[in-house]
Amino acid sequence: MTEETKKTIKVDDIEYNIDDLTEAQKRALQHIADLNTKIINTNFQLEQLQVSQASFKNILKNSLVGPKEETQADSEK
Repeated sequence: MTEETKKTIKVDDIEYNIDDLTEAQKRALQHIADLNTKIINTNFQLEQLQVSQASFKNILKNSLVGPKEETQADSEK
């Protein structure tokens, strides 16, 4: 004998058996799961973009500061 594990969801502290949901409710649940995945992926991409942006800011900053420092050093010679 094997014990069947029923898939459930909890909404507002009430547990529901997924098999008892209507097709529309199951579809809404699928949308929620897909949106959660998209939110996670979008946050990951945002993190990548923010790091890239900071890197390009540093590249710009270093390119602006570098020649100025060299010019001052050259004028002191």
